[in-house]
Amino acid sequence: MNKGITSNKSSKVAVIGSGFAGMAASAIMAMNGCEVSVYEKNEDTGGRARVFGSDGFTFDMGPSWYWMPDVYESYFNLFGYQSSDFYELKKLDPGFAVIFDKGEVIDIPAGFEEISALFESIEPGSAAKLDKFMLEAEVKYNVGMGDMVYKPGHSILEFFSVKLFRDALKIQLFNSFSSHVRKYFKDPRLVAIIEFPVLFLGAMPKDTPALYSLMNFSALKQGTFYPLGGFGKVADAFREIAENQGVEFFTAHNVNKLEVKNGTVTHIHSNKDSRPVDGIIGSADYNHIENVLLDKGSRSYSESYWENRTFAPSCLLFYLGVNKKIDKLRHHNLFFDKDFEQHAYEIYKDKKWPSNPLFYVCCPSKTDTSVAPEGCENLFVLMPIATGLSDTAEIREEYYELLMKRLEEFAGEDIRGHVIFKRSYCKADFITDYNAYQGNAYGLANTLMQTAIFKPKMKSKKVSNLFYAGQLTVPGPGVPPSIISGRIAANELLKFLKK
Repeated sequence: MNKGITSNKSSKVAVIGSGFAGMAASAIMAMNGCEVSVYEKNEDTGGRARVFGSDGFTFDMGPSWYWMPDVYESYFNLFGYQSSDFYELKKLDPGFAVIFDKGEVIDIPAGFEEISALFESIEPGSAAKLDKFMLEAEVKYNVGMGDMVYKPGHSILEFFSVKLFRDALKIQLFNSFSSHVRKYFKDPRLVAIIEFPVLFLGAMPKDTPALYSLMNFSALKQGTFYPLGGFGKVADAFREIAENQGVEFFTAHNVNKLEVKNGTVTHIHSNKDSRPVDGIIGSADYNHIENVLLDKGSRSYSESYWENRTFAPSCLLFYLGVNKKIDKLRHHNLFFDKDFEQHAYEIYKDKKWPSNPLFYVCCPSKTDTSVAPEGCENLFVLMPIATGLSDTAEIREEYYELLMKRLEEFAGEDIRGHVIFKRSYCKADFITDYNAYQGNAYGLANTLMQTAIFKPKMKSKKVSNLFYAGQLTVPGPGVPPSIISGRIAANELLKFLKK
């Protein structure tokens, strides 16, 4: 059922990449009368949210945390839908578990009153402090995820309205996340629970603006959800909406050149065809589009610019099918049984394979029987690492043994002997599948000097009808920001095409 505008298909727009940013942008462009083609180099759409199956298991390859549900609903509402039209959301209880030294497990309940009681039991007086912390985090969420996040980041003038300037003062953009957290909580376990999203956002907590406590509002107040069937169901919904608007998807079409004349892209060339275009949205890797698809004179940034950016982590992943149940695992399990600061330092400062890594285990079969055969578990094991590291089969195997040994010690049972399916994924795969600069998994780190107007510009500085979307531009890494990025890029290109 097409709920958009289907007339005036005059402008031909090509979108490079079919991740959330690209699919979101494509549907909006088509709804507004453009003829839209999405070029995807892989066989499947979804970008990092692709799915694969083997031996009765269904594995989400990337995103597994469903936070900020309002961002998804806002997008679906543009087309007259809601998430329940496509998939069923289940609120997880516990939302996640954090495993500390000596096997101590702290379950984070679904209800905020229960979370407050938990904090109070660990550090007397912290329930009241958590209330205050969350009130501030909610203000940041409402401001940061309101008008401010939908700004394209072209210029600081965008933030010169009295309201936005006043709001900017509320969100503690210039305060350190680390020092902000420690004003409220002393117990290292509570600090770790609050700080953990930053490890994946990128940057050391001390280099991350206190603005990002808005993530804690989503995690602890809104809650952690799971789309039954897996995150691939969400990607399927975005594709369905786009196709309902008339978007055409061309998979296994690897774009190899953007033809530019007089500062305008005139044609897009892939391994399979060439087409004239009036506009381009590049939601693939920004650096790749600039340095491979564009001639030197059409690039906005030099190679040294990219070399000097701070990137969020890459990661080593294992997709495991296990032929038994593992009692002690929850759906989301964060292993903080080693030193957080040391691992973060080895990701962002002294870039090397970690000596005592933290890691994350997702076990969606605890919630969803459809993702594993009966009596089996589906495991997704993730270890954040620095970008640009050497990636060999031997290193992957060394860390598989290290992580699984710690997982088995926690679980109190053999797991490796029951693994009936195993696939690893790391830096080299991110480069092969997504042309990811230095094998990054999460885009640019959310440091102050890489926030909003300090990110790579959404609008090309050299090519008038080329706009960028995705995790390397505004607003940043993560699925909800990518959805927003696609929305902004589409609206900016539409404004250009109407001139």
